[in-house]
Order: sequence, then structure tokens, then C-alpha cells
Amino acid sequence: MLLDRLEHGAEKLLPLKEFYRRLILFGLLSLGIILLSLGIGILGYMSLEGQDLIDAFLNAAMLMGGMGPVSVLNTDRGKIFAGLYAMYCGFVLIFSVAIFMTPIFHRVLHVFHLEGKD
Repeated sequence: MLLDRLEHGAEKLLPLKEFYRRLILFGLLSLGIILLSLGIGILGYMSLEGQDLIDAFLNAAMLMGGMGPVSVLNTDRGKIFAGLYAMYCGFVLIFSVAIFMTPIFHRVLHVFHLEGKD
């Protein structure tokens, strides 16, 4: 698991090269969650609203970005999906930023912890 790799307690601070590697790993995990969520949105628009791939991508991406859907939604199922997907995207934004920032917050707290031991 990713969090098992974080240094604990009085362990030395991770060298910068390894820290950047960890940051990239957490960034890729965050990006994967975002891309998976975008895929869910695309599939939802394609199946519930009958949109083609490009229109479904545009609507899903705009909802993920907080702008809202571009196309007029024609079905009740599509409207319900869009509302639920918008709430889900808000959660994904918070979750993916938290995942990406974990190594940074951990490093800052670890530095303070090591300084307090002197």
C-alpha cells in the first residue's frame, strides 16, 4: 500500500530524489482516479442521453471542471445522472487533491517532527 512507504517517527527524511518519485506516484494515482471518473461520466452520457463519444466527453469534462453540462439534457434519467455525477465530481476533486498533497503534507510534518527531537 502507498501509505506503508511513508517514513515513520524518527526515521531520516527521505532524499529529494525519492520524494519526487513518491510525489509522481501519488500524482499518477490521483490522475488515474480522475480519468476513471471521466470514463464513468462519458459512459453515463452515452448510455443515458444517447450522446456520441465527443459530446459525452465534453459534457463529462465540463461537469468535472465545475462548469456544468454543455448540451441540453433530454431525459429524466440523464438529468438525474448529471446531478449525481456533479456531486460525485466534487468529491473526486477533493479526494484527488488530498491524495496528491499527501506526500507534501507528510514531508512538512515529518520535518517539524524531526526538528522537535533535537
